[in-house]
Amino acid sequence: MLEIKNLKASINDKLILKGLNLNIKDGELHAVMGPNGSGKSTLANVLSGKNGYEISGDLKFKGQSLAEIPVEERAQKGIFLAFQYPLEIPGVNTNNFLKTSLNSVRKATGKKELDTLSFLKLVKDKSLELGIDEKILSRQLNVGFSGGEKKKNEILQMKILDPAFSILDETDSGLDIDALKIIAKGVNSSRANNKSFLVITHYQRLLDYIKPDFVHVLSDGKIVKTGCSDLAKELEKTGYKKIN
Repeated sequence: MLEIKNLKASINDKLILKGLNLNIKDGELHAVMGPNGSGKSTLANVLSGKNGYEISGDLKFKGQSLAEIPVEERAQKGIFLAFQYPLEIPGVNTNNFLKTSLNSVRKATGKKELDTLSFLKLVKDKSLELGIDEKILSRQLNVGFSGGEKKKNEILQMKILDPAFSILDETDSGLDIDALKIIAKGVNSSRANNKSFLVITHYQRLLDYIKPDFVHVLSDGKIVKTGCSDLAKELEKTGYKKIN
């Protein structure tokens, strides 16, 4: 699904990723943990195609190089990013945003665009699954939403777009336990042999509900240790200082 070899990334002449290697196969869920400033969000930004980074190394998605492919084309190819801090977009209706995004992806992949009735049925089904009040979908995108509502809305987008590869950048930050369980349920119900996930988090608590196949420790721009889900529990006890 995703192959990264010797990935280096810098912004404003500051080198952040310093030769990162990672291989995520179809159907796998990988978690990346690490201290502040280790490069976790930079990794998410680079994978999604955010502008402003100087990049070198090999970065392939489904065997195809992602070099020079802009963010919108990456989304159409099946790469999804759930933001750590979802943006508020005044004047943009949430339902309209979701429908436009979905039909853009469907059109790019040769599928028929959904009509309004079909789309509203899809949204209703996915909203019920995540415990989202449909009323908020008629509001402006993320405007006036609580932190938990914003994060649930990100997972709703993921469920509707049905991407092959999902990146969750600290989606658990600021969530209470009920919202955390809903987010985890949304991820777990999306797992399949033809879908993969990269979950970026500071804390082990999310991984109590989303069991990763592999846990990686990112430190100073490189993955310095990889293990199973038990590694996250070890980090919770010892912290990152003993990892090298």
